[in-house]
Amino acid sequence: MDGQLAVIGLGSIGSMALWQASHMSNSVVGFEAHSPGHGRSAAGGDTRLFRMLYRGTPGYYPILERSRHLWSALEVETSQQILTRCGGLSIGTVDGPYLPHLLETTRLTGADHELLSREAMAERYPQHHLRPDDAAVFDPHAGALRTDRAVTAAVAAAQVNGATVLTNTPIDDIRETGDGVVITSGSQSWTFERVIVASGGWSRRLMPDYLTAVTDTRRIFLTWFVARDTAEFTPDRFPIFIRISGNRSMYGAPSVDGVTVKATLDGRGAPTPRADAVPRELTAEETVETTDTVTEFLPGLFPTIVRSDAFPDLFTTDKYPLLGPLRENSRIYCATGFSGAGFKMATGYGEIAAGEALGTRTFEGLDFLRPQRYRSSGAGEHPAATVDGSGAGQPVRS
Repeated sequence: MDGQLAVIGLGSIGSMALWQASHMSNSVVGFEAHSPGHGRSAAGGDTRLFRMLYRGTPGYYPILERSRHLWSALEVETSQQILTRCGGLSIGTVDGPYLPHLLETTRLTGADHELLSREAMAERYPQHHLRPDDAAVFDPHAGALRTDRAVTAAVAAAQVNGATVLTNTPIDDIRETGDGVVITSGSQSWTFERVIVASGGWSRRLMPDYLTAVTDTRRIFLTWFVARDTAEFTPDRFPIFIRISGNRSMYGAPSVDGVTVKATLDGRGAPTPRADAVPRELTAEETVETTDTVTEFLPGLFPTIVRSDAFPDLFTTDKYPLLGPLRENSRIYCATGFSGAGFKMATGYGEIAAGEALGTRTFEGLDFLRPQRYRSSGAGEHPAATVDGSGAGQPVRS
């Protein structure tokens, strides 16, 4: 054996799985096709939203609670500020498809929150131009995660703990044997007791047929704008937000560079044939819809996109992640398919994947995430699928 555990892909989830595994084993190796935090991975784009309020699927809440604790633990261990705790807003039509369902889930989970009327929102957060029937829910524990910093900090911490990291080593093949898993990169091969596949949009080529049939790689784009008055969009005055009002939807984060503000359409993931060839330029339609939405929602931003980019992520047909062994007693563990909504819970997912792959702990209540759900159903639709996002049925990339 070349080690007890290999983690393939050191991006959003793999970096956290490696970090957590490094606390559980002194024989862990991470494989990265490029370098941790490289600019083409699903972790690209400076920030992601962290929030405790979620529409649908109360089963996510324990993972969110654990993730919040682990983000703090990563900050302490690495002396890095990763989560900017600025609170968060969920904005929508009072009787629309978003806020009532968000509040229903919030009542089930017991998450801390504050309901803000249109008048209270307008007074406290005048940056948002509201429609007459809009209201909001404030999440006091929400904030903006610094993605590049988080990934590189987690990998560096794992190395300090004794993990080995092999960069520029794309894995071409995985083969499970009677007593281990053989992984191959070009002419090199290694054998491990267990393997975690966490390579995001690049995972499909390492998956069995029953999972490639229910996944696809999608392109998700991000956009940034310049504020007319940057002081109005600093973290202490402008919380992260998700907004679904009528036929328009957007999410965003405060300025973290003192110049630009992220404001991006949600639920716009489009299939792309190759994760390493995602078109980075926006289409004319994407540009028009984005600028029109910003013009209405955030008049304090100049309605001109000053920066945009696009990244790949792996989506499942029911938009729930693939978290668990390929089958009962398999030595290959999936931690992928997060469908554009995984980063907020990356530390929690990493802990689950590391603990279960190494056999130190089993987590209950996660049947809705297990890959084996597709082996039994064969249909690709989760029986209780309710995800947070726009009318397009795709989760907010946060």
